[in-house]
Amino acid sequence: MLHVKNYRKAYHGRIILEVPELQLQPGIHWIRGVNGAGKSTFFRSVAGMLPFEGEIWLNDTWEVKRDPVAFRLRVNYAEAEPLYPEYLSAFDLISFVAKAKKAPAGQVDALVETLEIASFWKQPVGTYSSGMLKKTSLILGFLGNPTLIMLDEPLITIDDRAVANVCQLIDQYHQNGVQFLLSSHQDFRLTDLKMDSSYIIRNQTLEEIHLS
Repeated sequence: MLHVKNYRKAYHGRIILEVPELQLQPGIHWIRGVNGAGKSTFFRSVAGMLPFEGEIWLNDTWEVKRDPVAFRLRVNYAEAEPLYPEYLSAFDLISFVAKAKKAPAGQVDALVETLEIASFWKQPVGTYSSGMLKKTSLILGFLGNPTLIMLDEPLITIDDRAVANVCQLIDQYHQNGVQFLLSSHQDFRLTDLKMDSSYIIRNQTLEEIHLS
């Protein structure tokens, strides 16, 4: 379970997002909002990448600022538009994160096969298309034994086959007890994924909306 208490993020005195209280039970949760609404800011806060006011708890046991190492081991984040050093390869990035996340044996090979990156993953990322970069980011998001995976715009810049494979991975991990936070402009109702809840960011806060 993800538990957010008195979350507040501001830049230069301007409030970006305030979430007084949010409890997300295990499941797949969809967060929507226009560009600049604060979706990525919220995800990066939960991932421990941005400072903020308030508390963010995982399973009421680990708090992102109090227990940063244990929290980050259990929380994965795949960015919407990833930027990596151009001289590194997907192989370098995945190998590093797999070690840090204590990925089980065979997991890397399975993800490389599922998202079909074997043909380029040892080339420097400076040569990658946006779709190749996205697949690399997504693989990083699934490494290890996470409790929570956050995928920011997971369906952009990849083809229909890759979209189907990503949705299959989400469903597979979810069946094994992993919680998901997904952000997307695209409608997840057009996929086979079943959302447990949906939120929209407006007026600098999160509002739950009911899916029809």
